[in-house]
Amino acid sequence: MRRPLLLLFAAVLLAAGLWGINELQRPPAPQFAPALSQGTAAVEAAPAAAPTATARDTLPAFLPAEARQTITLIKRGGPFPHRQDGSVFGNREQRLPQRPRGYYREYTVETPGLSHRGARRIVTGGQPPDVWYYTDDHYDTFRSFKVPGSVQ
Repeated sequence: MRRPLLLLFAAVLLAAGLWGINELQRPPAPQFAPALSQGTAAVEAAPAAAPTATARDTLPAFLPAEARQTITLIKRGGPFPHRQDGSVFGNREQRLPQRPRGYYREYTVETPGLSHRGARRIVTGGQPPDVWYYTDDHYDTFRSFKVPGSVQ
């Protein structure tokens, strides 16, 4: 009777330890981002940015807080958290201006609370990027924006 209980206890302890290690390796949850308003146009122009001293203040308000980290990684050239980040965006639905294949690249914008990539993306055009778009509905609509210090 003692041996099965000891084995059960060891199995529970092992499972709890593995779960704890997994939790320690998980990146910290991003800060809450305000809800995004849905645009009706396929591509919507970014509002003019107010003149300020920092890049944080010159990015448009419609971008969630997590987009700032993605933009930083894009400008730095990675490394990216998802293997698909930096891959060619095909623009099959032709919601963005037509360009040669390979011009557009896509990057994940993390969504708090999701264990998968979610629907939020930044799509850039050019190498280095000279155009920037944000979508929060998995490529149905895009909003154009400018990134300080980028070729535009």
